[in-house]
Amino acid sequence: MSADVFTHTQEQLKEIAADVLRFAQEKGASDAVVELSEGQGLSVSVRKGQVDTIEQNKDKGIGVTIFLGEGRAIRRGNASTSDFSLRSLKETVAAAYDIARFTAEDDCAGLPDEEMLERSPKDLDLFHPWTINADQAVQIALRCEAAAFAVDKRITNSEGAGVYAQQSHFVLANSRGFMAGYPYTRHSISVSPIAGKGQHMQRDDWYTSDRNPQRLADPEAVGRYAAERALARLNARKLDTRKCPVLFEAPLAAGLLGAFVQAVSGGALYRKSTFLTESIGTQVFGDDIRIVEDPSIRSATGSAPFDEEGVRVQARDVVSGGIVQGYFLSTYSARKLGMKTTGNAGGSHNIQILSSRTRASDDFVAMLKKMGTGLLVTELLGHGVNYVTGDYSRGASGYWVENGVIQYPVEEITIAGNLRDMFKDIAAIGSDVLVRGTKSTGSILIGSMTIAGA
Repeated sequence: MSADVFTHTQEQLKEIAADVLRFAQEKGASDAVVELSEGQGLSVSVRKGQVDTIEQNKDKGIGVTIFLGEGRAIRRGNASTSDFSLRSLKETVAAAYDIARFTAEDDCAGLPDEEMLERSPKDLDLFHPWTINADQAVQIALRCEAAAFAVDKRITNSEGAGVYAQQSHFVLANSRGFMAGYPYTRHSISVSPIAGKGQHMQRDDWYTSDRNPQRLADPEAVGRYAAERALARLNARKLDTRKCPVLFEAPLAAGLLGAFVQAVSGGALYRKSTFLTESIGTQVFGDDIRIVEDPSIRSATGSAPFDEEGVRVQARDVVSGGIVQGYFLSTYSARKLGMKTTGNAGGSHNIQILSSRTRASDDFVAMLKKMGTGLLVTELLGHGVNYVTGDYSRGASGYWVENGVIQYPVEEITIAGNLRDMFKDIAAIGSDVLVRGTKSTGSILIGSMTIAGA
């Protein structure tokens, strides 16, 4: 895959954006915003040593939003196209305008306040093209899957291995003088081996993902680790119902962090569909817990010089001393709440949960010892989280641990609790930090949860 595959340069996208904004003004828009994007990627998958799929994508698009009216009487309309011709641009603007004419007025709609816009975006080194072709990608996937099969003869099957490479760029512009964009990349290698036979099969998976292909884990290492995880799940047992400590492995601990982000995000807050309404200034976690957001980490998956509205982003403490310091708000949700946007249109940026009690030596083995006897959770099933009440109930599998040592795998159990109680009952956070998307955390130990089994 070549690094210079884009049909348009950043400057050409900006010229088109300027044309769209001019057409919107001529049409009679009070305000307008346009986003142009272009990308291309390669995705391959193999299964049991054979090529399964090879997909290449190359796409572009323009989205236009027109605002009509001012103050507390704003209407908006959206339209999009993949055709960059002048005729199509004018037709798309007209379509957005016509939609806006007939939508209901909304006193919270409109562009961000001008002082909130990022006028000097930083280069965060987010563009690292992976110059591989389909044959090379297939070979990487085959190496990854072959390494999984080579671990043990009990690896009998595979759901496949895959390689994904994507590079894109975009420009965002609005009628208040904001115009900026940048290129970015995302790449990954993954595999899902199956261990055992008949009614006693177990599967697991692993992947590596990064903006920079040079930082991806070795495909053989990914395959071996995925196979070891699948093998460790063989001969799983059930548990009877009990209460005990629960250790969430780092990949799943990222889901707990995500649950907090969801609970203090604008849409849930203004709809009052979260158990954490009006939680700024309240103690939600233990006093050792800190949650930080830093959009400016160079090359990180969750980094961005501005949010999806062009709003300035900055590093901040979302939780300090266990007390909520801020929410995750877009311009619209902030206005609904009578607050200011936090630069989170589009989601969170590089969120990490930390504990002042965590030491460098608190690796995964140390976390098992901290738990002593309890349940290590490595897989969750279903979507049993009620954000209105905080009730948490998920199907799970993992391992039973005694005296800090894994005894045997377990399956077909349910773990239950309430997020409000779980957040306050975080007993430890490990130094075995793993990044999953925009979230970063070590394993998280919850003091007590209900385990429902046989």
